[in-house]
Amino acid sequence: MSSPLAIATVTAVLRDLLNNGLIDHNIVGALGSNVTVSAVPPDTIPIAGPNAKTQLNLFLHQVTTNSALRNAGLPSRDSNGARLGNPPLALDLHYILTAYGAEELHSEILLGFGMYLMHERPVLSRKAIRTAVAGNTVDTSILPLAYQSLSAADLADQLEQIKITPVSMATEEMSKLWSAMQAHYRPSAAYSISVILIEADKTTRSALPVLTRGPRDSETGREAGIVATAGLVPPYPGLTRVEPPKKQIAAVPGDSITLHGHHLNGSNLEARFSHPLLSDPITVAIGGNLNSDQVSVALPNDAAASDAWPPGNWTVALAVQRPDEDDLRFSNSLPMMLAPILDLPASSAVRDGGSGAVTITLVFTPELRPSQQVRLVAGGYEALPSDLSSQTGTLDFVYPELSAGKQWLRLRVDGVDSLLVNREEQPPEFNASQHIVIPA
Repeated sequence: MSSPLAIATVTAVLRDLLNNGLIDHNIVGALGSNVTVSAVPPDTIPIAGPNAKTQLNLFLHQVTTNSALRNAGLPSRDSNGARLGNPPLALDLHYILTAYGAEELHSEILLGFGMYLMHERPVLSRKAIRTAVAGNTVDTSILPLAYQSLSAADLADQLEQIKITPVSMATEEMSKLWSAMQAHYRPSAAYSISVILIEADKTTRSALPVLTRGPRDSETGREAGIVATAGLVPPYPGLTRVEPPKKQIAAVPGDSITLHGHHLNGSNLEARFSHPLLSDPITVAIGGNLNSDQVSVALPNDAAASDAWPPGNWTVALAVQRPDEDDLRFSNSLPMMLAPILDLPASSAVRDGGSGAVTITLVFTPELRPSQQVRLVAGGYEALPSDLSSQTGTLDFVYPELSAGKQWLRLRVDGVDSLLVNREEQPPEFNASQHIVIPA
């Protein structure tokens, strides 16, 4: 596969192809003037005055992904983010070949020879690429230090050969292109170069070879083989739904949540809770379970849990040792919201006599982490915490305007609100305990 230098290398090889072809056909002698082969933007080429010269220019005006090979590679990472492979970046390069002439008919002669040379070399051979880049055509000293070891010659070793295909551009398309380049139009021909495969050179993780297809019988030595089941439900533990108690959409510390699924019966059950801010999951031991469709998990609600379980968005998975099996099996993960609990009797609200601003000092559990997004909604107004530089269970929120009297409170952590609504009632009602009295 090619390195990130492949695009520059293709341009250099094409320029070398055109330059050598013009030399072989003695174009300089035929035109009576020097001929320059370049690969620069057309708006930088002088077309009048003493600096105007006879020139054949190759300009890369567009890069597109190759539709046939863009999805050819397998996924590059697994569900945990570990790299499994280095799928290539498949690209098509689109060039425009333009001829400039200092004398009459020079541009037409140059364009004719340029198109002839491209026609005679429809495929860039590996030998031609190696020859063109043998003299370090692409200067790697302009690259960051970590990339200076890349070799432009990698282009010759990629699996797919590089093909040159002429492209017919309509007058309107050509007009838009030259308008975008803000350059004066000159005789041009368009080409598509396909395909360039750029691949990362990084360490990957591969699965070990398969030793047996299923457990091997200790007496006969035969493999169990593939087990087929009737139905669409896989024969392994799987979670389908996380149900907080009291018809709520989020759980709070101390709740007993119900995990619904299939094949959940067994022994040595463990619920594993993961949070983006924690490096390792928190394991809650369950023990045995006879119900294959659901299992209850009690969330801890002590001082240690307040410190270790930040409110917000969690995921939960189940580990279970199935009957007649020796190893643990792991279920899929499902999201779970853990809402904060407001300690309103310990909280307070104070109004500044001069400005009229209200400061609410809120006490809550579990404790928040500095990187969490926190808002307190009171009386329909949101306020940010005055300071969240360390893990804490107490925060101050300042409101420039807040009406006196009873105000409902919602503490929002990473999009998860404290439980203001009692959903067991029909229709739902506000929880009478989730308010604070704002002084006049």
